[in-house]
Amino acid sequence: MPEPARKGPAGRATYQDVLATSEHLVAEVVDGELVTSPRPALRHARASSAVGAVLFGSFDSGPGDSGPGGWWILNEPELHLREDVIVPDLAGWRRERMPVLPDRAACELAPDWVCEVVSPATARHDRVRKAALYARERVSHLWLVDPLAQTLEVFRLEAERWVRLSAHGGAERVRAEPFEVAELDLSRWWIEPAPDEGSH
Repeated sequence: MPEPARKGPAGRATYQDVLATSEHLVAEVVDGELVTSPRPALRHARASSAVGAVLFGSFDSGPGDSGPGGWWILNEPELHLREDVIVPDLAGWRRERMPVLPDRAACELAPDWVCEVVSPATARHDRVRKAALYARERVSHLWLVDPLAQTLEVFRLEAERWVRLSAHGGAERVRAEPFEVAELDLSRWWIEPAPDEGSH
């Protein structure tokens, strides 16, 4: 489970606290608090990679490519949003808002879409604290992918609140905002649990 850690000057964590964290942890600053999480399990990493691969192939395309294009799709980008430091599993920016991808370690422009691949350890952090931060920064779409439950939840920001547009699971083939022009085969995102995991 994500754990609050030490605070910086005046009781608030800073980016220096992030830099001082072990490279084996994911470190974020949310509301002045340093929150650390273990690196994701392989099933989580597989789902994140699968989502990113299909969106990158279709939407993060250059001139002459066959996909609809129009996006930058990044895996685990570091976002500096005001005093918060956030690392979503995936994020996307419409190229009309960010024509050139910045050549630096972090991005200060909030994305248009974020995807969090939730796990039992991070679900509350992703669904509550980070979702609220994304709403504050006016990220227009949020996906929550649960590789254990094999589900995709699609949210759109309306009047500063998240509205769940749809929920999908298993082997469905879906069209989901903001990438609804492409059909997604959810069955390719999941790994079935090993026989000895059934009782866990």
